[in-house]
Amino acid sequence: MESIWRKEEKENKADIKQSSENSYHKFYDEGKQDVLIIGAGMAGILTAYFLQKEGKKVLVLEANEIASGQTEGTTAKITSQHGLKYAGLIRNFGRKKAMQYAKANEEAINEYEELIKIEKIECDFKRVPSYVYSTRDKHAIQKEVDAALSLGIDCYYSKDTELPFSIKAAAVFRNQAQFSPLKFIQHLAEKLNIMEHMKVIQIKGKKVIAIDRNQKTHIFEGNHIVVATHYPIKNIPGFYFIRQHQERSYVLALSGCKKIEGMYYGMDSDGLSFRQAGAYMLVSGEGHRTGQVKDGNAYENLIKAAKLHFPDSKIEAAWSAQDCVPHDGIPFIGRYSIFTPNLYAATGFQKWGMTSSMAAARIISDKICGRKNSYEKVFSPQRIHIYAGLGPFLMDCGVSIKGLIRGWLGKKEKRCTHQGCELKWNPNEKTWDCPCHGSRFSEDGKLMDNPSKMDLKH
Repeated sequence: MESIWRKEEKENKADIKQSSENSYHKFYDEGKQDVLIIGAGMAGILTAYFLQKEGKKVLVLEANEIASGQTEGTTAKITSQHGLKYAGLIRNFGRKKAMQYAKANEEAINEYEELIKIEKIECDFKRVPSYVYSTRDKHAIQKEVDAALSLGIDCYYSKDTELPFSIKAAAVFRNQAQFSPLKFIQHLAEKLNIMEHMKVIQIKGKKVIAIDRNQKTHIFEGNHIVVATHYPIKNIPGFYFIRQHQERSYVLALSGCKKIEGMYYGMDSDGLSFRQAGAYMLVSGEGHRTGQVKDGNAYENLIKAAKLHFPDSKIEAAWSAQDCVPHDGIPFIGRYSIFTPNLYAATGFQKWGMTSSMAAARIISDKICGRKNSYEKVFSPQRIHIYAGLGPFLMDCGVSIKGLIRGWLGKKEKRCTHQGCELKWNPNEKTWDCPCHGSRFSEDGKLMDNPSKMDLKH
């Protein structure tokens, strides 16, 4: 399954008659780096870009190819509208931290726009409104509007949309944005020092151990190390595997639909999300915890919804995405742990990886350069908010304990290589998925998603 962004990239390469092999980032500056960045997704590339602008010697290590992970799966909404977010943030964290979260994401939108102008990047960037809507609960929408307005976000309550079905209400955030993520990231990548097909398997102090596609071992050294691998690959310290879980969602790209201007996110349990991407309508939904498939018909259900709402449409692409969900609902951005002063993490972006990646790049680059960032405390991995995260934590513990027991008692070939949990078959994508921490493997056992670092052993 291939995203519309990757399909678009291949068509563009064919138009300019490039070889299928990447023609850039082949150089490698030997010696100790100021900063080693693990992961060449949006967060890793943006962090590398800002640090290189500061004069730092930066090397990015990528296990596969640039933007081949969760960045490729995004619907690429650049927005501070993160579902029903702000009423809960005010209730759980207080108005000050909720405002910091809002401002960090609002500033991220502006920073994308400024960077695109400075670098002259053609990536279909466009300012559009962003809607969170419900077909059932207008009161929750009103609470979100009131909360967002109290934090200075430019938004309003509405019952009108461009969608081909009626709604109860929507919270509309003005002046948000969307773009083509691979066009954007590849432009920046050409300016950076990146090694693809260099899979990191271990971090020891200031050294990173990796293997290339020929299984040859390489050792790199950096004064600072940034783990931007979507899900952190180092279990201890940090313990991110007990502080968040992973969820999957599914996307269709449709042609033949009436174009819409806004971006839409359905807050209901069966809600759908929409955005226009050039000639295509992106329709996404059918989300579930990784390893806990609802009925095995995610794409089939999406196709039914597409035919219902857009009867003349044609499916041009279908793919899926995976998101890390922290227990308290805020990403982990900053020092990996109190015991690792030169190691940094960027994870837990939920469904909002574009603005969170920009916020992460700014916070981490500021910390490495010795500057204070206004938003570092609200995103700090060292924060403890028992009230906000206790319920999800206990639920995740239950799922993990159950998965571990089944793994230990079950067949070895169905055990995740991360911590031994029992894997579950995902008929939507023909993969083996781990319900404990979200690692995923192909039908023949090849690793597809971390935190695992090894293929299944047969």
